Amino acid sequence: MVQETPQSNRNSQNQNSNQKRGFNNGWLLLILALVLFAAALFPETQRGEQVPYSQFIEQVKAGEVKKVTIGEQQIEYLLKPDAVEQEQQPRQRYTYTVPSDANLTEILEEHDVEYTGAPAGNSSGWLIGILSWVIPPLLFFGIGYLALMRAQGGANSPVMSVGKSKARIYTEGSTDCSFKDIAGVDEAKEELQEVVDYLKNAAKYSRLGAKIPKGVLLVGPPGTGKTLLAKAVAGEANVPFLSISGSEFIEMFVGVGASRVRDLFQQAQQQAPCIIFIDELDALGKSRGGTGTMTGTGSNDEQEQTLNQLLNEMDGFDANKGVIVLGATNRPEVLDPALQRPGRFDRQVLVDRPDKKGRQAILEVHVGNIKLAEEVDLSVIAARTPGFAGADLANLVNEAALLAARNDHEYVTMADFDEALERVIAGLEKKSRVLQDEEKQTVAYHEVGHAMVGALMPAAGSVEKISIVPRGAGALGYTLQLPEEDRFLMAEDEIRGRIAIMLAGRSAEEVVFGKVSTGASDDIQKATDLAERCVTLYGMSDRLGPIAFEKPQQQYIPGLSSPRRSVGPEVTTAIDEEVKNIVEGAHWMAQHILHENRDVLEETAQSLLEEEVLEGDDLSQQLSKVKAPASLEEWLKTGKLPESASKESQDRSINQGATIGNSKLN
Repeated sequence: MVQETPQSNRNSQNQNSNQKRGFNNGWLLLILALVLFAAALFPETQRGEQVPYSQFIEQVKAGEVKKVTIGEQQIEYLLKPDAVEQEQQPRQRYTYTVPSDANLTEILEEHDVEYTGAPAGNSSGWLIGILSWVIPPLLFFGIGYLALMRAQGGANSPVMSVGKSKARIYTEGSTDCSFKDIAGVDEAKEELQEVVDYLKNAAKYSRLGAKIPKGVLLVGPPGTGKTLLAKAVAGEANVPFLSISGSEFIEMFVGVGASRVRDLFQQAQQQAPCIIFIDELDALGKSRGGTGTMTGTGSNDEQEQTLNQLLNEMDGFDANKGVIVLGATNRPEVLDPALQRPGRFDRQVLVDRPDKKGRQAILEVHVGNIKLAEEVDLSVIAARTPGFAGADLANLVNEAALLAARNDHEYVTMADFDEALERVIAGLEKKSRVLQDEEKQTVAYHEVGHAMVGALMPAAGSVEKISIVPRGAGALGYTLQLPEEDRFLMAEDEIRGRIAIMLAGRSAEEVVFGKVSTGASDDIQKATDLAERCVTLYGMSDRLGPIAFEKPQQQYIPGLSSPRRSVGPEVTTAIDEEVKNIVEGAHWMAQHILHENRDVLEETAQSLLEEEVLEGDDLSQQLSKVKAPASLEEWLKTGKLPESASKESQDRSINQGATIGNSKLN
């Protein structure tokens, strides 16, 4: 979140006032041009009343004319005061000359009329001709220019400053962030502390001939605090901070991005020592020529020119001037290799998801302004949130505070945090969605199946809650199973157990009702994806061996599929068969566990239908009754089913329909 500083507010006000002055000056120039044009077309010599030439001669002979000015094309004359009072007409008049009247001067002398000739410059015919060709085009382009300026926001509009950098500039110490405001990333803070020392004591390093790193690349999943760390470095070093996103360089016109890069580094060198922070660097620094990109389609000319200019600028400035470029990305695999070589981004700092201790420290930072009840235990919340990044934990604390305020609590309680955690994981509770009795029964057996199989699998965590209250966009029920500790590796038996848990809901429907519903579609998708990764990425297939058939590229963005290597049809068939064997084995084991514990399945499902939510001691007591079949341990270790598995599956499919009548659906 960018917090505007007083300095940036003043800059914004100055820009607004400059825009207003630009508008005013532009309109004044336009009005002045119109006035000059009108003056040229209607000169001051034509401001009297026009009369016929014969009337002018009669007035001269009558002694009513006082003064005459004779020009090349017209005569301007002034009447005597008594003549004006008599006629009640304007005193100043004019008429057009008659070239054949050679006796005009004699008539004027005869009646004692003062006369003179008009200067040659007073005739504006030639000037009118020139202006009639010049002024209209100027007025047309001037009005169009002012209209465009008004539509785009004045003199500092994007049209006029298209090649200027759009970086937000924070003055010394105005980022309002330091290392004490950040928790859970101690290793990254320790690495960046050296950058702070470079900026504060550059002479100490240059004295020994050392070169300060030009660039530091912050790499990690979304929400882990990369931007916050960059601002904290500037706050600790008390230097200016120029922040811009990589996408702000790229425009439709080729060359604009390169111009903005040049302008950015010019600003930075004027304010050195300082920090340039480029967020989402992958938008600017994708690999050229399509190598390393997800699509392989290559980059456009504008993106390549902008990247080339960035590479050139990072080579061009002196490292010991104190300009350090910080970049942030969650897609380091798509960056151009030239961008990551020493001399540009010399270092990479991993900003990973925090562990349990780090999550507790992050929670302590975010609850600083929250009124907590004495019962709230942040260590318990940290243990229940594995895989949460800093942004996720901040959202969790805020959701808990919102729930407490909505329920008129004086303090945020542990129950508020539990409800907020469920809302973040499973979605908002849908109290208005009423299930039919048959749907409710199906959901209950489905969720109990997940819980019972999950209670037997290794390293699956403890089942905290089962609910058949709809949540989120499509979840009609959910089973909350939280790991007891952070895990960074998964063994084969844990993966097999996890696939069995995913398929246990569908298996429960088959065991009880003899048919399946659409509620298991997401479980089947996740189980298939995990089984495919076992074969193609983790090398856990005895048949295919330790060979990777996928190219892992999205290291920090889960959910995106990786491209398959080029393999032959025989290998593709083998992969499909291995994936099918893994999924079918987990499916059989889930069914076997539920058949062996059919009475526990019925009892727990009926309790869930009555209460809608099972948790705490009641749930633990029910799940403690689940017994592991004798073949479970061997299957988890080798993935092989007993020889009797095939016959049991056939007998089970024949007798499945008869079990429906024995289930307590009512």
